Amino acid sequence: MTAAAMDVDATSTTPATTARETNTPPSALAIARDGERRATDGDDARAQLARCAKDVEKSVEAKGEARFTATVRREFTGENVRAFVRAVLPEESAAREALSARCGATGAKTTSKGTDTSDGDAIDASEIAPCAFPEMEVYAYLVVLMYLIDQKRGTDALECAREAVDRIRQFNRRTMDVLAARVYFYYSLTHERFGALEDARTTLLALYRNAALRLDEIGQETLVNLLLRNYLHYKLYDQAEKLRSRVTLPQSRSIQQQCRYAYYLGRIRAVQLEYSEAKEYLTQAYQKAPTSAKGFRLECLKWITIVRMLLGEIPQRKELTQPEMCAALTPYFELVQAVRLGDLTAFQSATETHGKTFHEDKLNHLITRLRANVIRTGLTRINTAYSKISLADVAEKLGLTSVEDAESVVAKAIRDGNVDAVIDHAAKVMYSKETTDVYSTTEPQDAFHVRIAFCMDTHNEAVKAMRYPPKDAKKKTPDAPGARDVENDASGLDALMDDDDFDFF
Repeated sequence: MTAAAMDVDATSTTPATTARETNTPPSALAIARDGERRATDGDDARAQLARCAKDVEKSVEAKGEARFTATVRREFTGENVRAFVRAVLPEESAAREALSARCGATGAKTTSKGTDTSDGDAIDASEIAPCAFPEMEVYAYLVVLMYLIDQKRGTDALECAREAVDRIRQFNRRTMDVLAARVYFYYSLTHERFGALEDARTTLLALYRNAALRLDEIGQETLVNLLLRNYLHYKLYDQAEKLRSRVTLPQSRSIQQQCRYAYYLGRIRAVQLEYSEAKEYLTQAYQKAPTSAKGFRLECLKWITIVRMLLGEIPQRKELTQPEMCAALTPYFELVQAVRLGDLTAFQSATETHGKTFHEDKLNHLITRLRANVIRTGLTRINTAYSKISLADVAEKLGLTSVEDAESVVAKAIRDGNVDAVIDHAAKVMYSKETTDVYSTTEPQDAFHVRIAFCMDTHNEAVKAMRYPPKDAKKKTPDAPGARDVENDASGLDALMDDDDFDFF
């Protein structure tokens, strides 16, 4: 099935049971939705895992993408996962014993929520028939890998992730693309949590090359985001920008991958001092992200706050006092207050108090650039309030260490046009120029004259560019019988084009 046909199937709202009654193969999305509904009816983990396995098998048989529900992950136990692997994989499968051995010993088991469960929750082998599809084997790898990550068994998780990736490389099946993308994600996550993330970079680059050659669109967009995250983790912004400029992203992209790509691109632009583009990309990622992704939206909001302050904007109070994010945004709220007031002492206090938080958020290098904004804001307030002030007082109010520092800061602000003042270097005094009413001068009249002159010049140039036919040509030209029909056809075509445009929008 082609990608276009799969998209058409995804838009169908016909239930899977109706499709089977009419001898039409059910779509992958209809099967996944049916499994999602049944898996959330309150059944135990064994029934949910069994239904997920059946959904994957039906999706492969329908020539669609293998999809599954992740709601059962919270109920994973060692015995449940082990019984699932042994039930779903045939005995001749080489991965059956290896995955079963990694699920731990029997006895009281701990779920991902941290609660204990007895052996009675184990899956009944009769509920699932062994499946020889490679998608089912990859799904078993994925279930075991998620269980090992939740249990924080780093060594086993790393080995399981490598084996899953090696197994996926042996196949080129469209029905495996979604499962493979999920395995790639957890492969990178495993190295980030339990190993060195840079160790996964070579493998991710090779996987992206294979995905591009095999026209695996979801694999390409997933691997590009994983590589960008890998580079940004080690602050390799130049390599990340080179990768972004050379890859070709597929046209049909998921909203989740779009948000992640915009977020990473916004971070790259912020470090490259392109704050306007950084704000645009980060805002796009924040607005498109689903409301349930609170952690991702929080990270985007932190970066948006710093980038806006670097642009000279002050975020509103309500943006930083949202009920679900208020505690995490408290350090950034203090920074906004210091920048708004131009208080360098409060800014330094906030950076020292919450320095560990800023370092963990990887924003400490951008926050260092805010110091100039704080000084500029404070100096503007001083210039407005005082007509004459000594540089020693300026240094005291701005929290600078010496008069020489204050003199250089004021001189730079005057040169940049941020303050309208002059410095008496001999007396070490700054004189603020009086603010005059611009409408009492001829400046508005001069600006208005420039605009009128521009409009008149444009009109004169347009008149000179016009060409008129000679008067004799009008008399000699006969009234062609088909001219009026041509005009009618042209007007009808214009109306038709207008209708098409309206339907398009």
